[in-house]
Amino acid sequence: MKLFTKMTKIALFGATLGFAGNSFAAEAMDLDSLLKTLEQGKTQQSAQNKQREQEFSARQNEQVQMLKNTQAKRNQMLAESERLETQFEENEIKLANLTDTLSKRMGSLKELFGVLQQVAGDSSNKFATSVVSAQLPGRGAFMDELAQKMGSTSKLASIEDIEKVWFELQREMTEQGKVSRFTTDVIVEGGNKAKQEVMRVGAFNLISEGKYLDYNTSTNTLSELTRQPVGRYTSTASDLQQAKSGTVQFALDPTGGSILGLLVQAPDTSEQVHQGGAVGYVILGVGLLALLIAIERFVSLMLMGGKIRRQLKDAVPRDDNPLGRVMKVKDQYPDVAYDTLELKLSEAILREMPKITRNLTLIKIISVVAPLLGLLGTVTGMINTFQAITLFGTGDPKLMAGGISQALVTTVLGLVVAIPTVFLYTILNTRSKNLLLILQEQSAGIIAERSEKGA
Repeated sequence: MKLFTKMTKIALFGATLGFAGNSFAAEAMDLDSLLKTLEQGKTQQSAQNKQREQEFSARQNEQVQMLKNTQAKRNQMLAESERLETQFEENEIKLANLTDTLSKRMGSLKELFGVLQQVAGDSSNKFATSVVSAQLPGRGAFMDELAQKMGSTSKLASIEDIEKVWFELQREMTEQGKVSRFTTDVIVEGGNKAKQEVMRVGAFNLISEGKYLDYNTSTNTLSELTRQPVGRYTSTASDLQQAKSGTVQFALDPTGGSILGLLVQAPDTSEQVHQGGAVGYVILGVGLLALLIAIERFVSLMLMGGKIRRQLKDAVPRDDNPLGRVMKVKDQYPDVAYDTLELKLSEAILREMPKITRNLTLIKIISVVAPLLGLLGTVTGMINTFQAITLFGTGDPKLMAGGISQALVTTVLGLVVAIPTVFLYTILNTRSKNLLLILQEQSAGIIAERSEKGA
């Protein structure tokens, strides 16, 4: 009974879904009505299936016709593909024949155009780096365009193109032998632009306002070198720019700037001194001290010598010079024997000797110590060099340059201080000895005079 009830509920639910729009949803139905409804739904479904089968059968002929049309179109496409493939092969043969005919007819012209393309490419690179382009810009654009046109599209050059290539090459050659002036923007110190007269010396150098210029090929701009070479080079640039005619000496860089760049990078005297480091400063300090002492001694000995020479001409002794003070000993001891007077005079000379030879020993010491300090700097620099080699190897010479520079510069500074110091010491020592010799000579004369009186 329970199973029958469940089946009834399922049948009612299906009938309700299938015929929701009918009046069966509004009123209850018995089992006979439900069975009748199910029979009607099955009959209706069978009728729909038969209708679909009839429609499919009716369209079968149409589908067969579509298949035949598609197959015919495929066969037509295959035939067209075979025809096009045959035509492509025939065109390849014709193209090869035409290319062979073109090569035979061109003959040596093909080689000419190849050389022309190569020359145009090389000239484009040459014009880009030539300083002549600072005065005549835009010359490389045509050469580059011609080279690319002949290389990528294999298009032949015209007579006008060939003549223009010849003209540009001839103009470059002609301008290399000229010294010309033109006005353009120059980037001066500080980064500002200024209109200046620029002188171009062939294809080698550009100068303005007595300074060498650098030509930037990427931006086509001129700028003053951030660091100019030494004065003997820039002076020739000024002379050349100021000259109106005639022959003027000029420091020319035939490499187009390479040698000038190396000269600019070379350190000047002050930078070389700084490379000596602490030892170099010490050497310069003792050298300056020796120079000051030598100047003081030279002036003192010169004044002292003048006073002694004046005393030689005067019989009355004075206290403003060593000879006068020595001569006063004779008047201080008028009655002593000549041997006692000799001792008194020797004592007076010894008293004057420190004033005459003062600080000369210090100059001599400096002349000896300066090379030793230079040697100390050399050893220190070599130690730094070997330490750099130990850490980084010998692959980069710049890592060793600092130590080697210190080693060489300190040696030079030591010799530069020692050599003139030795000369100064020799001159001052000779002068002081001459003064002492005068004192001894006059002292011997006084002793001889007293000895004659005692006899």
